[in-house]
Amino acid sequence: MIGVAEIKRLLPHRYPMLLVDRAMWTDDGALVVVKAITCNEPWYDDIGDDDDHGYPGTLLVESWMQAAGVVLCLTGEVDVPAGHVMLAGKLSGLTFGRRVVPGDVLHHDVRIVRVVPGTVIVSGETTVGGEVVLSLERVMLAFRPAGTLPVAEGAR
Repeated sequence: MIGVAEIKRLLPHRYPMLLVDRAMWTDDGALVVVKAITCNEPWYDDIGDDDDHGYPGTLLVESWMQAAGVVLCLTGEVDVPAGHVMLAGKLSGLTFGRRVVPGDVLHHDVRIVRVVPGTVIVSGETTVGGEVVLSLERVMLAFRPAGTLPVAEGAR
């Protein structure tokens, strides 16, 4: 099992935007990345007891994208250059299944479709208890040197 400490060595994300908890190798050699949804996450701060606790779809996609980064770094199928960051490009075939709520455990499955220098095309889905809650037909990811990206004014 790969825990949070190792994931933090692979990804630049930190609280509250680190949206994966661990990764596990399956018996057939695949890597599954896991995220447990809890009601203590900051996006639920202003939610009342009777309000909708559906996990935001944008965060579900972001969690899957972070899982893609973990898979690309750990499987060895893609050469991830040191000092580079992964940027999401085109996304196609995005579909959502049932709502995700606190108590659900996401299992992100990421498959590498094609690799070209500096770019990877992936696909996959996220399941909860075997039920698909997110599906992505194709996502284009690009690796770019971190130092060449503009920094937003006021950003650290």
